Amino acid sequence: MAVVPLLLFGGLWGAVGASDLAVVTCGSVVKLLNTRHNVRLHSHDVRYGSGSGQQSVTGVASVDDSNSYWRIRGKTATVCERGTPVKCGQPIRLTHVNTGRNLHSHHFTSPLSGNQEVSAFGEEGEGDYLDDWTVLCNGHYWVRDGEVRFKHSSTEVLLSVTGEQYGRPISGQKEVHGMAQPSQNNYWKTMEGIFMKPSELLKTEAHHAEL
Repeated sequence: MAVVPLLLFGGLWGAVGASDLAVVTCGSVVKLLNTRHNVRLHSHDVRYGSGSGQQSVTGVASVDDSNSYWRIRGKTATVCERGTPVKCGQPIRLTHVNTGRNLHSHHFTSPLSGNQEVSAFGEEGEGDYLDDWTVLCNGHYWVRDGEVRFKHSSTEVLLSVTGEQYGRPISGQKEVHGMAQPSQNNYWKTMEGIFMKPSELLKTEAHHAEL
């Protein structure tokens, strides 16, 4: 395999194979870790008891929980082909694998911290424009070992965890909410998952950069 020397993709320097660039792609199924509080983005078929009454979204410390898998998709009413690299500044949807609902936010107050509620919404992967989140990162692409922020495309809050913890029936899980201010509480990175290989488009860009 040809090696591309010292190319910069999404802030990642190094000698990498053109077909193995460590970018995050549409169609991948991943767990997302909040790096400040060491919890994974999680959802389950448990509704908020107040606010919107929609499906709750939390942070869990468990590495093995199958309810922490999310599929990366194009923004509402668009298709992002499997294997297409996600660019910094690109709007996406995150669809909860086990329930088929999308990561969502709106002008409801979160139950513990009083920030903006984050929920899971829709049926079988289809919701509305409030499911769209913009990926904020350095460089050109979202890279697998890089920290990113997710900015709600409509209300502009940042997906965050600040440590508030639920009691029963979801004892020990932490509140996930939207915050207006950037801070260390807003950073996420990909962890476990199934990563689709980058498409031919990225390989072509790598070839051109080498020339």
